Amino acid sequence: MSTFQRYFLRIICAMLFCSARPAEAADTLRLYTFDVDATPPPGTWLVYDKMINSWDQGLRAKGIVLTGSGQPIVLCVIDWIGVANEGYDEFCAALAEAAGTTPERVALHALHQHDAPVCDFGAERWLTKEGMATLGFEGTFAREVIRRLREAVKDGARRAKPVTHIGMGKAEVYKVASNRRIVDNNKVVASRTSATRDSAVRNRPEGLIDPEVSLISFWQNDQPLAVLSYYATHPQSYYRTGVANPDIPGVARFFRQLAVPDALHMHFNGAGGNITVGKYNDGSHENRLILAERLADGMQRAWRNTRKQPLSARDLQWSFVPVALPPKPSLSGLGELLHKETSTFVANNASKIVWYERARSGKKINVSCLRIGAARLVHLPGECFIEYQLAAKAMRPDLFVTVAAYGDYAPGYIGTASAYAEGGYETGQASAVTEGAEKVLLDAMRTLLDKR
Repeated sequence: MSTFQRYFLRIICAMLFCSARPAEAADTLRLYTFDVDATPPPGTWLVYDKMINSWDQGLRAKGIVLTGSGQPIVLCVIDWIGVANEGYDEFCAALAEAAGTTPERVALHALHQHDAPVCDFGAERWLTKEGMATLGFEGTFAREVIRRLREAVKDGARRAKPVTHIGMGKAEVYKVASNRRIVDNNKVVASRTSATRDSAVRNRPEGLIDPEVSLISFWQNDQPLAVLSYYATHPQSYYRTGVANPDIPGVARFFRQLAVPDALHMHFNGAGGNITVGKYNDGSHENRLILAERLADGMQRAWRNTRKQPLSARDLQWSFVPVALPPKPSLSGLGELLHKETSTFVANNASKIVWYERARSGKKINVSCLRIGAARLVHLPGECFIEYQLAAKAMRPDLFVTVAAYGDYAPGYIGTASAYAEGGYETGQASAVTEGAEKVLLDAMRTLLDKR
């Protein structure tokens, strides 16, 4: 072979090698994690009370970034009661900027613990404008957490690892969740709150729940990288202590982190707006451990039931639908009430007046879905009733569907259409939307879950 022929052959081989590399890289799914402290310092306001101390376990903001299938996808969950309006926008924008993606490809969810902060920069601005105390909406610490998340996401990119498999597993959780609303003759006659001291109310049937905890796990061959768990219930055993803590799901998550230490464990609250632990909790402080152990037991059995499937970047697809949830007309008078009511009322409702103005100006909220092989991860706003989670699973019984609610917290409770006629706390002042929200959300979920 002549020198020219050898030179020409080397060029051809190099061209073939280079042309193969982009195809290989384009099909490589990679994942990296981030985990930051989201516990405010003593003296800071939690959602209802000034914080006096922190617990043995702090509050966390945890997440994953998936790359290799279009722009990166970010999933994040935070141990706060909720993130709403401009606060939600700024969290998503910061996570997107740090990951090199757009806010529409970020899903941020709160776990809804009650001895924890709330974030809504719009409510902070409104209260300041009205000359009112900002209380838990004072945003200094929230902005610090955003800064920490931005740095953690940028730093985490250096540790991205290939993902070769997805794991899916589920199991029933025993004696944790129960339906909050006790309905007789199509009317709510009692409310089974998180700590129900009335034994007659506790002894009512468990009611409609989703008894399953679902696990999605990401693997590099036989090494688990991240475990995402999903279970629907209000997460608190007792609260208003002034001591920040992650409550039942935080303790259960910690147990599972110890059991599978090399994977990041994230827990998402499902559509638990009308679900509490009230049937199994009279408020005794010892019940926090008991309920956390029951949830962790379900997580452990779901882990044992996990089945892995090969995964590539081609198996991922992100989609979202912007929805216009219908605001209650009565919200127009909420600003006047905020001036007259208690600090607890302000904590529960300041976000709603801001959201009302945003909704009137055409601002929409995204409902999104991540397709990962045979799994579908649905992301919803507000405190959705359990019926939405069960409906999502029923829409695609052929797939492994999980639901995370408590995205943008601003709409508050989102009941079913029939629940608004039944009355009760959740669909009264606590909800910023009308019964028309049901059709809007069901249509959005159906659109997302019908995608192939």
